Amino acid sequence: MVAIGAHVDSSDPLTAAAAVGAGAAQFFLADPQGWKKPVEHPHAAALRAADIPLYIHAPYIINVATMNNRIRIPSRKILSQHAAAAADIGARGLIVHGGHVASDSELDKGFENWHKVFEREEFPVPILIENTAGGNHAIARRFDRLARLWDAVGEYGVGFCLDTCHAFAGGEELGAVVDRVMAITGRIDLVHANSSRDGFDSGADRHANFDDGTIEAEQIAAVCTAAGSDVIVETPGDGQSADITFLRKFLD
Repeated sequence: MVAIGAHVDSSDPLTAAAAVGAGAAQFFLADPQGWKKPVEHPHAAALRAADIPLYIHAPYIINVATMNNRIRIPSRKILSQHAAAAADIGARGLIVHGGHVASDSELDKGFENWHKVFEREEFPVPILIENTAGGNHAIARRFDRLARLWDAVGEYGVGFCLDTCHAFAGGEELGAVVDRVMAITGRIDLVHANSSRDGFDSGADRHANFDDGTIEAEQIAAVCTAAGSDVIVETPGDGQSADITFLRKFLD
C-alpha cells in the first residue's frame, strides 16, 4: 500500500503530519532559500524511529545545471550536505528541482553538469529530480528535455518525482502522463499531488487545493493511482487534510 503524506512544517514534522492525517511527511531541513548547511534536527531521534516514510525537500535555490560558478558550485555542496542529513534521519529520498540555464545554447552543458553531479559523488540517499513548472530554459519542465536529462543521468539510478501541478502548468497533459514519464525515466519514486491555481501551460508554480484548482481532482487521483508510488500533498494547509482524505478514496 502506498503512503499518502503531506509537506509539513519542519519544526515538528511528525506532529504536523498527524494533525492532517498524513501517512508520510516531507519537510525542509534548512531554509529553502538559503545556503546554510543543515544542522541535526531537534527531533532527530523521533524521526529516525518514525513509522511513516520521510522525504526531504532540498532548498529551492539549488541549481546544479547553471553555468554560473557562484551558484553551481555551492549548489553541489549543499545538495551533498542535505543528502547526508536526509540519510541521517532515515529519509527515503531527497527531492531537488531540475534547475535551469540562461539560454537554449547552454542546455547541452546544463545536462552535462547534471551528469557530473552523479559521476563525482555517490549519495547516501536516493536523489529524486522533480519536474518544474516554469522557465523557457528549464532543464526539467518539458518532457523532451526530461528525456535529454535522463540520457545524462539515468545510468546512475537517479530517482524521479512527478509533480502534477508542475506538469500541468508546464504544458504537459496529465492524461497518460505516467506512461510518458515511465517511457523516459523507467521509474516514478514519488508523486507531488497538487492542483494548480493557474491554467494549463501558464508556467506558474502556484499550488492549489483540489476543490478550487484548475486541475480536476479525479485526474490528480488517476495520476497517483497509475504511478503506484508514495504521494506527498503540497497544497495549502487549510485544505490539505481534505485533499489527503480525497486521495484515500482512490488509493486505499
